[in-house]
Amino acid sequence: MEVKYLGLTQQFNDESLFSVIREGLQRGQFILGPEVQSFESRFAKFCGADYALGLNSGTDALFFALKALNIGTGDEVITVPNTFVATVGAIVQTGAKPVFVDVNEEYNMDVHLIEEVITEKTKAVLPVHLTGNPCDMPGILDIAKRHSLYVIEDAAQAVGASIKGKLVGSFGTAGCFSLHPLKNLNVCGDGGVLVTNSEAIYEKARLLRNHGLKNRDEVELYGFNSRLDTLQAIIANWVMDQLNFITEARIKNAKKYDEALSGMSPFIKIPPRRDDVRQVFHTYVIQAMDRDRLMVFLGQNGIETKVHYPIPIHLQKASKYLGYKEGDFPVCEKQAEEILSLPIHQYLGKEQLDYVIDRIKKFYNRL
Repeated sequence: MEVKYLGLTQQFNDESLFSVIREGLQRGQFILGPEVQSFESRFAKFCGADYALGLNSGTDALFFALKALNIGTGDEVITVPNTFVATVGAIVQTGAKPVFVDVNEEYNMDVHLIEEVITEKTKAVLPVHLTGNPCDMPGILDIAKRHSLYVIEDAAQAVGASIKGKLVGSFGTAGCFSLHPLKNLNVCGDGGVLVTNSEAIYEKARLLRNHGLKNRDEVELYGFNSRLDTLQAIIANWVMDQLNFITEARIKNAKKYDEALSGMSPFIKIPPRRDDVRQVFHTYVIQAMDRDRLMVFLGQNGIETKVHYPIPIHLQKASKYLGYKEGDFPVCEKQAEEILSLPIHQYLGKEQLDYVIDRIKKFYNRL
């Protein structure tokens, strides 16, 4: 049996999508067309935020949130080393310095370590809702309030995730989402969204995304070209209609994995699940004994898996100037040696899930 990691060809091979794309192309408004405003309005309402701004990528959402808060050279931003490079790259590109703290068993920022690294240069905390699992936002917000820090949520993997019914992205000063094809709310290319309740942040970011243009002829500041394409907004609106199905299917698949694999200690470790959290499972990540051999075995049996991410950011060549070394973040580093992402997409059938579970059990029965 073949079990693909992604279901993109199934998702986008749909005549109803082709129809709305054709309609959009016929209107000929390819840059900041009405579909962009429609998507922004829908997304803001979905997140419970006052404003949403469509951008070229989730990376730019992070970058513009930082820029709109005037964070730059000489400032420090606290984040985690087990994220995708875009999180840290956005901080670096403002001129600010990323400062890392280790993570917990859920692969998210360890709130208890934040205050140890706060200095007079710290301007913001940038938690990452990794795997679609919300960070401890009440704890982070409490620390940020006591130290007068901004909180920028990297919710790239967590659209629709919530804590006690409150959606991620709406907790902090700004929330940043990705529409990359791999995400739960995805488009056919790059795309991103910044959400905020601050009119000042929204207006600054809105200028930054379109060259700083106040209108066609007047430039208020020198900005960038980071507009969400109208074509991608058309696709995003189409996918939003499916988002509940996508999310519920992934949650259902994750529950089946949890039930089947939770008794496989010490071979398999599943992160803790909090009762007050809705996790949306952009990825389904386990820690596996003999991970690399398991990954090869599953591949030989037609099961595609991934590792998110094998080399922590603080150990990457690009981070050498920050002065971190191996052993500085032992929880993150240990997880990087063991984590494995299993297929979790919404088009997986029961037989495919059973097959993945069976092959994992077969591998460890051989040891």
